[in-house]
Parts: sequence; structure tokens; C-alpha cells
Amino acid sequence: MQMEAGQRPSPADLQSQLAPHLFGSGSDDSGTASAWLPPGAVGLIESRRGGRTTVPGNGQRAGSGRGAVRPAPAAPPAPPASPPMPAAQPAHAPRRPENVPAAAESGWPGQIGAGPGAHRGGDPRSGHPGPMPQPAVLGPDASTARATPVSAPPPAAALSAAPPVPSSATGDGAAGPVQLGGSPAPIGPGPRADAPPPRAQAGAATNWVRPPGAGPTTGVPPQGPANGGESPPRGEAAPPPPPEAPPEAGRWRPWRFRMSNDVWGTPAVADDLLYVTSFEVHALDVASGRRKFKTRDVAWAMAVADGRIHASDGPSLYALDAGDGTELWRLNTEGWVYALKVDRGTVVTSTRGGGIQAWEAANGELLWETGGVQTDFETAEAGPVVHEGTVFVWADARLKALEARTGAERWSYPVGDAAACGGVPMRLLPASDGAVYVVAGTRVLAIDIARGDVRWHFEAPAVFLSPPAFAPGPAVTGGGVYLADYLGTVYALDPADGRDRWRIATEARQSTEPVLVAHGAVHLGSGKALYTLDAVTGTPRWRFQAGAEVIGAPVVAEGRVHFGSADHCLYTLDAMGGQLRWKLATGGEITGSPVAVGGVVYACSKDRCVYALDAAKGTGLARRS
Repeated sequence: MQMEAGQRPSPADLQSQLAPHLFGSGSDDSGTASAWLPPGAVGLIESRRGGRTTVPGNGQRAGSGRGAVRPAPAAPPAPPASPPMPAAQPAHAPRRPENVPAAAESGWPGQIGAGPGAHRGGDPRSGHPGPMPQPAVLGPDASTARATPVSAPPPAAALSAAPPVPSSATGDGAAGPVQLGGSPAPIGPGPRADAPPPRAQAGAATNWVRPPGAGPTTGVPPQGPANGGESPPRGEAAPPPPPEAPPEAGRWRPWRFRMSNDVWGTPAVADDLLYVTSFEVHALDVASGRRKFKTRDVAWAMAVADGRIHASDGPSLYALDAGDGTELWRLNTEGWVYALKVDRGTVVTSTRGGGIQAWEAANGELLWETGGVQTDFETAEAGPVVHEGTVFVWADARLKALEARTGAERWSYPVGDAAACGGVPMRLLPASDGAVYVVAGTRVLAIDIARGDVRWHFEAPAVFLSPPAFAPGPAVTGGGVYLADYLGTVYALDPADGRDRWRIATEARQSTEPVLVAHGAVHLGSGKALYTLDAVTGTPRWRFQAGAEVIGAPVVAEGRVHFGSADHCLYTLDAMGGQLRWKLATGGEITGSPVAVGGVVYACSKDRCVYALDAAKGTGLARRS
């Protein structure tokens, strides 16, 4: 609706933004174009694609390019139990300490302690933070403003400058591109991973430029039907080959991949492939969204490292070639694996009942094993942490540092059992400054990784559910240790002596994800809102209210913040001002955390889909120089 022609979307822009709504699905067309377009329009599209349609009758829809309408498939067998989920909160929710202001449990209150180097009385080692000033009002309520800067309202043109984004992306890349009448450029999923470079097409024009580093469009042919589609029923003709690929080799467009089962967790990107767990591990080509291969077994735990996929279906552990899915080795673990980590050629697994095992990543040889590890919190997040040849385990009420290749104990420290930690699991973070930062209930410890000596100790008034975050560098540039307790109070501690530089209250927080420190700012999801603070002073920058609880951890890349919410939306905000750049509504909650690589954002949803979106404009068109 802009008056200036240059500010209005071009036909190519509109075609790009509408593309996800026309994606096809080889096995489920409930979210595809044929589910909502008039039969005549579906017939036109299919005729342009070279497919065949049938006239709907007796409540049937038009076919999706495979010929006659197929009968409804039989109900799939009941899937196995969902993977073990982390404990989101203490078994008995801790009561709010009396010395914490009630503002810590409400909305976006105010700063409890402020200023670089400002310590409001008391000794951090004694656990008495001293008197706290009254919280300050930081801006309008979230009910009246989505992104709330502290000093000024968001610019009026912030949202109007962003291109319109479809409310949902439907379909997957199982079908080929769609050629609309009067349009020289096809739209839909990208080229197959095994497709040859497309020929130039006269008059074809599209501005969907493939992001840098997205990877080649050639590779091993997918095993079985592409993009999770089922094979045609017996006796039914196979669908015709897809139309010509986009006009120029190397072009990229947003894509969506539909699974036949639930997806969970955070996707992993390595060497131009995207790995996601949906009972099996699926490897998708990042350039086209085509599936290159999938595993034959369930994968409750997965780690991709050194050109291998390490995974476990519970009672067994196996490794696959990350490039083509070839099985390298497989073994029985004599226990149910609930956590799996890989570091420097060593696979460390945790089995129910307090067992820890270390395996040679190249061939699966057992290096060592031990028992007696805590069994109160058997989740992936509470499992051992592996860092540069050291395995940190919580066993016999002590934190132990073990040599990763031999299992020899280097040192141990008595952190206490689950009761001593406030009924929540111990969390830790090995940092680049040679210290491992540990939270055990309300305590924060800095322990020397090499010797096991305690550098400092800090006591907070409320328990921590998430591990610390560390930013290197001096305090004047945002370096420090950052934490958030279950009430949503954010702390900035000096890594040298544990001094409380500042603290500020947000709102109650049950997330097990640490805060994110990037480019001098602290980002965290508390309740339904994403908060951003100045890492040096703790000054609030902005607050963005989502429609439901923030899921996972935000990711920051190229001046943008991406995060998911239980309101079924993936959001992208300006990292400096908090203005909404675009959002995508999916058919389910976003799972895990999004991943941003090479100008593309990848996310999984409980609608059984994996999404690859342009980081700048979502399903829209990003003009790259």
C-alpha cells in the first residue's frame, strides 16, 4: 500500500512470499494447496505441472498430481513413547525468599542493583547481597506494546517496513516446483540434491538468491521418496517428473520438510546437511530441503561430530557416516542410554541406574565405565559435561573431573546431593578462562579446571534451574558470568572474584536454557517475553511479548534475534531495538531452539515439519548484494 512504487513488493516478491502455501506433500495433503484451493484452481495448477486430476465428488478432494484420489490410509501404528524430557521445574517449587522483592515475580519490573562495579552492600561469599533499591518502571505494559524500548516507543515505520509474511508455511518439498500461469519462474521446493545444474530459461526471473555458505545442490540421491513422502500405492502410476528447476544454478528459496512422525529437539547443521531427529535421524540437504538419507533405527539421543552421526535407540549405540548414512559400528550398552556427548574422538554415554561409559568414537571400543552417578535427574541436560578431554560428572554428592580417555579422577569437590542443591539438578559450564562455573541450588562456584581449587563462591536468594553463561573479556566490554534464577532475576558476576556487578528482575522463569550473551547484550526468555539487557550496566534495552511461553534459547546472528514460542510462532526481531522483522506461524509449538547458519534460520515444530527460512525476511525475499 506504499505510494512509492519502489517500496511496494514486486510480482516476484509476492510469488516468493506465497510459495510456501503451494508446497506439495507426497503423503499428507491436509496442509497443502489442494486442501483449500477451489477444485478449478487445483486442476489448473496440476495441469501446468503435468499431473492429472480427478473431479472431486462425494466429499473427495482433487488429487495432488498422482492420478486418482487414493483411499484414506490405515491408521499408523502407535508410536513409541516420547523421548525423556528434562525436568522443567523442581519437584517442589521453591518458595520465593522473603528478601526478594515481589517485583521479581511480575512482568518487567526494574533493576535491583545497577552500574558497572556497583555492589550493594554485603559479601558475595557470605550470600548476603545487602539492601536493594526499589524497582523502577521501565515502559508500557506488554498488553499495549509488543516490543517495549526503555526510553522511547518503537518507530512507527518499524513494522510497515517489513514485508508481509504469510501466517503459515504449508506443505513440504515432496512435489516439484509449481508453474503458475503467466509467471516465467516456478515456485515451490528447490531442486533435488541429485539433480544436475538446471538449464537457463529465457525470461525466467526470481530474486531468491541462495544464501552464502548454503552448500552445493548436488549430492547422493535420497533413499526412498523425497521429503518424507510415501511410495505410490501398488498398481498406481508413479507421478511425472517435476518441472524444470529454478532458472539459475545456486538459487535458494525457503523450504519446509514434512515428517511422518513427530520431531523434537534442536536441528544440527554440518557440512551442508541438516540433521533432525524424528524417531529416526533424517539428513536434509540445506540447499533444497531434499532428504539425502535417514537412519533405519530410532534415535532418542544424537550427536554429530567429526563426520559421524553418533546415536542411541536406548539399549544400543551406533555410529553412521554423516555424509551418506552408512553404518560404521553398532554395539549393546547393557543399559538405557539417556544422554550422549562427543568430544575429541570420545563418546560419553549415561545409562539409567547411574552408569557412565566412554567409547572410542572411531570404532566403538569401550574405553572405561563407572557407576554411582546421581539418579535423581536422568535427563540429557543433567548428564555429564565433556570439555576438552575432561568429563564432569555428579556422583556420590561430589562434582568429579575425570580424564576422558582413561576415566582417571583428576579432582572432586563436595557440592552435595539433590537435597543440598535445593531439589534441582546441578548445572555447570566449562569456560575459556580455565574455570568451570557451577550452580548447585542457590550457590555459584568458580572452580579451577586443572587443579580443582575453588576461586570464589556466591550465594543467591533463589535456586538456579539453568547453567551459567560466560562472556570473555573485561567488564567494560560485557565480559562476565551471567545467570538467571527461577524467579527470573538476572545476575552479572565478575569472573575474577565473584563480585555482584548488577542484578535485575524479569519474571518467573522455568526454562533450563542459559541466558545468551552476544555483542554486549544479554538475551533471555522469561515467561512469555524475550528480554534484552545491556551486558555492561544491566540497563534494560527492550522487552518483546509473545503469545505464549518462550521455548528453548534465542539465537543471535547478523543483528537479528530468532526465537520460538509455544504460541506456534517463530519470531525474528531486531537485536538492537526489539522491533518485529517477521514471524511465521506453524501448525504446532516450536521445539528446541532455532539454528541460524549462513543467512538461513532452521527450526522444528510439533506440526511434524522442519522449516528453512530466510533470516532477513522469513518466507519473503531477501535482496543480497
